[in-house]
Amino acid sequence: MTTRTTFLGLGAMGSALVRAVLDSGRPAVVWNRTPQRAQALGERGAAVAGTVKEALAGGGVIVACLFDHQSVHDVLDPVAAGLSGRTLINLTTTTPNDARELAAWAADHGVDYLDGGIMAVPQMIGGPGSAILYSGSTAAFEEHRTLLELWGEATYFGTDAGMASLYDLAMLSSMYVMFAGFMHGAAMVGSEGVSAKEFAARATPFLTAMTGSFAETAAIIDAKDYTGEGQQSLEFSDLGDIMRASIDQGVSLEVLKPVHDLIRRQIDTGFGEQGFARIFEELRSTA
Repeated sequence: MTTRTTFLGLGAMGSALVRAVLDSGRPAVVWNRTPQRAQALGERGAAVAGTVKEALAGGGVIVACLFDHQSVHDVLDPVAAGLSGRTLINLTTTTPNDARELAAWAADHGVDYLDGGIMAVPQMIGGPGSAILYSGSTAAFEEHRTLLELWGEATYFGTDAGMASLYDLAMLSSMYVMFAGFMHGAAMVGSEGVSAKEFAARATPFLTAMTGSFAETAAIIDAKDYTGEGQQSLEFSDLGDIMRASIDQGVSLEVLKPVHDLIRRQIDTGFGEQGFARIFEELRSTA
């Protein structure tokens, strides 16, 4: 008999996780601070619990998909004494150190802890392209892998509970900066009446081609060789023209200025002839 899964938190993502489990024919118990969110899942076959204690009463793996790190404590601290021997899969977005703190908390209460970073939007869960990164308990990952793979490709990053979050947030940082750059460009051409849709049609193949160079850039960074042949120099990468054009078109410099300043500091320090990837060294110097 398939062990039931208890879900705590039924926002857009939590509800998507539950639906994937129900669609597979597995039993699920759901709880949410706002009970109305559980109604639709109850109609699909989930057992709806009125309290956290009630939700946890029947055993099985626990999946938390809550608002933030503090929410996990708010929900589980009052019932922690009864969790010994259980497995907690935390899919709440947290920082790496938050995940490590929760892993230590779980160990203190006899709970097997697995942390997850979801690399998908709710509509993707259970479908192509959905992926979730995990770290923490190896035993929990292996024991519940069938469950984890209902939601998407499951990748394990080792026993350090913070690693899944670290990868998750690092990749999201790349995404958000890229999207902000796209929006800056759309604002520039938009000042002359060009639609964002038209700009996207031209920007997408260009940006796609540029991401193809990530592996080459990574090799340069890992080797710390910023003087190799074919690298675009920091002096050539200066964003001055883009900055001036943005001002002329009435577009804010909030997105571009931090990158411009990174490049200028490298040039002013004497690294202007070295490759653009050298800004990595300044980013790491603050870590």
